[in-house]
Amino acid sequence: MTRRGPLTAAPALRELTASRGAPPDAALCTRRLACLEVLRHSSLPLASLVLQLHELLCFLRAYPGDARVRAAAESLLSGFAQRRDLQRHRRALADSGVAGTDIHYRFFAGQAQWLAQRWPQQLHLDRSDAQADARIAGALPQLLSAAEADALIELKPASGYTLLDRLRGAHTDAAFLLARIDALAAPSLVRETLSDAIDASYVLRAGTGTPSRTHAFFAAAPCSRTFARLPPRGRPELRGELARAPRAVRRLSARMGAELADLAQAAMVTRARSLEAFSYAEPRDAWLVDDGEGLSFGLVGMRPERRHVLTSSHGGLTLRNGVPIGYTQADICGRTAALSFNTFDTFRGSEAAHTFARWLAALHHLFGTTSFTIDPYQLGVGNKEGLASGAWWFYFKLGFRPRDTEVAREAQAELARLARQPGSRTAPRTLLRLARAHLFFDRDPARPVPLPQTAALGLAAGAALGQRGGSRERALQACAHELLELCGLERWKGFKAQEREAWLRLAPVASLLGVPDWPLEDRRSLAQVLRSKGWRSEREHVALAIAHPRFAPALLAAGRRAESATPFGAPTGRSWPPPRP
Repeated sequence: MTRRGPLTAAPALRELTASRGAPPDAALCTRRLACLEVLRHSSLPLASLVLQLHELLCFLRAYPGDARVRAAAESLLSGFAQRRDLQRHRRALADSGVAGTDIHYRFFAGQAQWLAQRWPQQLHLDRSDAQADARIAGALPQLLSAAEADALIELKPASGYTLLDRLRGAHTDAAFLLARIDALAAPSLVRETLSDAIDASYVLRAGTGTPSRTHAFFAAAPCSRTFARLPPRGRPELRGELARAPRAVRRLSARMGAELADLAQAAMVTRARSLEAFSYAEPRDAWLVDDGEGLSFGLVGMRPERRHVLTSSHGGLTLRNGVPIGYTQADICGRTAALSFNTFDTFRGSEAAHTFARWLAALHHLFGTTSFTIDPYQLGVGNKEGLASGAWWFYFKLGFRPRDTEVAREAQAELARLARQPGSRTAPRTLLRLARAHLFFDRDPARPVPLPQTAALGLAAGAALGQRGGSRERALQACAHELLELCGLERWKGFKAQEREAWLRLAPVASLLGVPDWPLEDRRSLAQVLRSKGWRSEREHVALAIAHPRFAPALLAAGRRAESATPFGAPTGRSWPPPRP
């Protein structure tokens, strides 16, 4: 940046854009301040330029170069919704996540309920969605009082929107509908299924405190002392990174955990995404990993009633100087973690490989994870973004490898072709073939950890319950009681409600592990493994499951047996549930 003299808005915006990857020395930071001051008092003529400025300010808040630039960026962001150009282009900037703009999206159930509870007057149904109108009409009888339901069954009205207007009183149509779903006397998963079956389109109108990318910040996150270093570029060596522990790990209070969960939900809402681990977060199971130089990871587990039976899911935000720059999810089973990793568009090109490596180090030191896997969805199967970004090569170049022999042969053939044709790119159809199987990385490549066959185990457990005969509920209770006796326990004595629920969920799978043949000591310690699934933090469950001498090996062996009996073609491990896009 060598330009000198008076600046106007367009050159100032160009200079700031050009400075993104430059070493942040004192001269650069001084020039950035000059550009920001010009843009503070300028009105940009196009919506695209307003958005460009917004993204630069978010970037500079995360990677400022010095404290002065950070303060200036924060100041401009704090008043961004009041800018004249933002107000002028407000409609054109809808769905951008910029403060002061509306968001249109078919929010998933957990997101919609979260929004309705916090901003009930700002959330409305998008009535341009004619198909949802009919679905709402069909669902309303089961959501209302008996008198209302009888009337609707008799009248068979076609328009759900009209019915909501008649019945909702002072509530918005969206808030009323979601409140009725939430009031159903049914498990959380049943309510979620109904809400997603209605599949309504929503409008979140901008208001005080509504989610935005503009104000996204986690005050508890550590910041760099100088902001002067650029994030590392290049390709990290993963095994070396795994050996290097984070600077510090601390458990967040329930209050700070709730703030982290809300920030994560807002990050998804403002980017037309959803992550189950955020929608059903457990604030008491939240952790902050300080990796130094302003890089940190905020991790949060799931509420006990929504946890998966065999995997322990932790969603996470990647934070740079308190600013969310991406999100993660790790589905942990034993020492294996299935990974989902995303860097937000605004921050791409800055440090993705380094951040990914440090996240793996955080998982290793927090949960004892030694084997990592990327499922086909993350690599591009059914995921256009993953395919277009070349996600398969990103992970392959970091050391991840396929265990599927056919995919491994195709990878070698493609590597040979690329060597013969420098500068060429892998065709999308080839990437899609490569992406059809998991990629793996093991801390010790000589001792790869098998992928747990969780779906096959679930089906096998269900089949075993069916063979008991009678009602499913009685079969489940009988299975749970048999396991209690095997573990030397007197029925439910001493169990908390969430421990009992966890036991009931896990008992059918545990019945496949050959527990009667285990020594009594191992059976007694198994009880702690099962009960811990209902404890406040799943980190404790992961640790107990890994430490148990028989649980993990028996689970893997049972999974192999179950997979051979699974009535579906593809290995069930390949469909380890990915997060919703």
